[in-house]
Amino acid sequence: MAHAVRECSLALPFLTMWLLIKAEIDVCKRGEVTVKPARVISLGSAVNISCSLKPNQGFWHCSRSNKLVLYKFNQTIYSHRGRSFTAQVTDLPLGTTLFVCKMACAHGDEITVCGVEISVGVVPEQPQNLSCVQKGEHGTVACTWDRGRDTHLYTEYTLQLTGPKNVSWQKRCSDHYCSHLDLEINLTPEIPGSQFTAKTIAKNSLGSSSSIPLTFTFLDIVRPLPPWDIKVNFLNASVSRCSIQWKDEQQVLLNRLRYRPHNSRSWNMVNATNVKGRHDLYDLKPFTEYEFQISSKLHLYKGSWSDWSKSLKTQTPEEKPTGMLDVWYMKQNIDDNRQQISLFWKNLSASEARGKILHYRVTLQEVTERKTALQNITRHTAWTWVTPRNGIWTAGVSAANSKGSSPPTRVNVVELCGTVLLAPSQVSASSKAVNTIVVTWQPPEHAASAVDEYVVEWRALWGTGGYLQQPLSWLRIPCYNMSALISEIKPNTCYEIYVHALSEGQAGCSSTQGNSHHTAPLSGPHINAITEENGNLFISWNHIPVQEQMGCILHYRIYWKERDSTLKPLFREIPYGLYQNSYPINGLQPRVTYVLWMTALTAAGESPQGNEREFCLQGKANWKAFVASSISVAIITVGIFSVRHFRQKVFAVLSALRSQWCSREIPDPANSTWAKKYSLVEEKTQLSVERFLMTWTSPEEPEPLIISEVLYKVTPVFRHARCPSWLGREHGTQSHCTFKEEDTRHSASSPQSPSTLTAETSQLVDMYKVLGSRGPGTKARNPTSPMAVITVDYLPNREGYLPSNIDDLPLPESLSTNPSEDPQPQHISLSVFSPGFLCPLTSRDERLTLDQLKMGCNSLMMSGEP
Repeated sequence: MAHAVRECSLALPFLTMWLLIKAEIDVCKRGEVTVKPARVISLGSAVNISCSLKPNQGFWHCSRSNKLVLYKFNQTIYSHRGRSFTAQVTDLPLGTTLFVCKMACAHGDEITVCGVEISVGVVPEQPQNLSCVQKGEHGTVACTWDRGRDTHLYTEYTLQLTGPKNVSWQKRCSDHYCSHLDLEINLTPEIPGSQFTAKTIAKNSLGSSSSIPLTFTFLDIVRPLPPWDIKVNFLNASVSRCSIQWKDEQQVLLNRLRYRPHNSRSWNMVNATNVKGRHDLYDLKPFTEYEFQISSKLHLYKGSWSDWSKSLKTQTPEEKPTGMLDVWYMKQNIDDNRQQISLFWKNLSASEARGKILHYRVTLQEVTERKTALQNITRHTAWTWVTPRNGIWTAGVSAANSKGSSPPTRVNVVELCGTVLLAPSQVSASSKAVNTIVVTWQPPEHAASAVDEYVVEWRALWGTGGYLQQPLSWLRIPCYNMSALISEIKPNTCYEIYVHALSEGQAGCSSTQGNSHHTAPLSGPHINAITEENGNLFISWNHIPVQEQMGCILHYRIYWKERDSTLKPLFREIPYGLYQNSYPINGLQPRVTYVLWMTALTAAGESPQGNEREFCLQGKANWKAFVASSISVAIITVGIFSVRHFRQKVFAVLSALRSQWCSREIPDPANSTWAKKYSLVEEKTQLSVERFLMTWTSPEEPEPLIISEVLYKVTPVFRHARCPSWLGREHGTQSHCTFKEEDTRHSASSPQSPSTLTAETSQLVDMYKVLGSRGPGTKARNPTSPMAVITVDYLPNREGYLPSNIDDLPLPESLSTNPSEDPQPQHISLSVFSPGFLCPLTSRDERLTLDQLKMGCNSLMMSGEP
């Protein structure tokens, strides 16, 4: 099997060569192409290319008008009719160019005659920067050089080395990029003064060149191997003395050491002569990771440095902390007697901590009463106590590592915003770049010179209304600066920023909000509940997640509209933070289904709407408000009607607005007590009533029935009243009556005679006229009149009331039967009657007609001439 493989490998080159010869024979069997002066020329040279056909080739399928064409990379550069031609070609580029000669037939076919490749290149440049080196005492000699520009031709490089006693070595390379050769020989240190010469020769078809000879000794070219097995020791576990040890070759005389902290880019360099693999350092920092490297050299002035050793990284021991903590605090009142004091501090830098901080010692002490200090140890950078509100408190914080504690930082706990005069003015925050906020302010207007320093404090907000995300961050600014650059923030996050001015145990503050970059919120608030209370809607919602707020939210908007309505929805805008997570909406109609949703707004725009909720206001009556309003109306009504003037006006208006159908019936006089007792009067008046009814029931309006008033002069049992004429009362003027007392006698034992009945009847008629003559403007009579003490029963009729106890009234002793005498009208003052219930019976003569007497509701207002 192996024998067969060997035979195939030997046959492959012969087969390839035969194919190439066959291809050339096939291509150039019809003619030949020659090049003069050569196929390899230098850049800028011209060549003559000749093409000719061989005899007896015929080209029988072509016409006699043969044409030879010369192609350069498939581009025609020359053509000739005939069997041969010669063409000159110039300006050939560097590299190889292919030329092909073809026979063009009349019908368009082309037959390849032959072709040739022409190479264009340059003479090799002189090799430069020849150097030789031997790595280690037992290494081999290797040399490198710079070839110069590319020749674009096959170039061969030869490295030659000659030594004492005409000893020489050489080696060749034919790679186009050959610039390094290893002679694979070793120079020993036994002959340190012996000189060697090396040179490099470059050669191609256009010429050759040689480098400048390089002469050197063993010490000149030998490069030691890098040191190895490096160790670092700290004496007494302290950085005060650090010892570095390593191993290198025996002939090494000089070493160099470089080291740096792991986070630094610059190196510290140290040279050490004949140290035999050891060196001490004294300037290292505590608790710092360092990187170490070492290089070696055989001679102080000759030879070259070895490569750097592999890096060794180690950490130096700890030392007692030297820095002081930056402490800040926040004080909040819990109730009237207690307060919460929260202390915050920043970590020490590595150079200040000088080790790993194991814990912090926190102390809080009341100054005025000298109480026992409150102490605690924590690994966190914050601590909180609940203390009494009275007294002055001071705090101290120190950091401790395995070697000791730092000096404590002490602060007086005062009200950070307690002094209004120290509050900075015109505090503003603006974003200059991503992840940065520039805060500017002006000093207090009336206490600028008293400020010792400013503290700019910021904290990220989440949710609403001041829920703050810890940890707290702050910067201390000198009193002469009025701006601060905050760079430790996240984009699209809202921050609450405070600027505190401190001055000898007092402080004042001002605040604002800011963000480095903001966009519209990614989502709207989620409504989780809608409740009804006292006819109002109370909407409760969940806060937008922090990652979706995208900056400081300025407002919330609550939208609502009726379900299935096409009108533009109404909305109400509420400031962010003013309401935690609920808001009342009034003015909605009961029994109507509304659709509600919410959005949030930043300075960049409005968020998409949140979830939609439907709600229908039930509209239940508020019985407390109803009772209160009813009581108020009742009190006002009673107060108004307690005034007589208003009461009379209201009764007059109500009586005028009454309809006919609501009028009361006039009581039948037959039902009265005096009518039953005096039947004679009833018989006399019955005839008049029947005549009146007969006339009233006629279809046509009858002539007025004149009724003569028969008035008998009687001696009244009351005081006589002297009143003005009836004309004054008709025109609305107020009359005043005076009474004259007269002694009257009445015989109750004497039987009643007809003349007595007539007198009584006349007296009753006079009393009726008096009652009827009281109009709305008539005032009550003198309350001292004897009539004021008479008890009277009343019967309702259409226009008012008539007394039912006429029989109880005192009767006159004698009645005058002379009809010619005009009796004085008898006036009875009954204050219990409403003035509008009896219409006045006014007439200028003694006749009373039915058209002047109106009954019913309309009788409240008299019609016709007076």
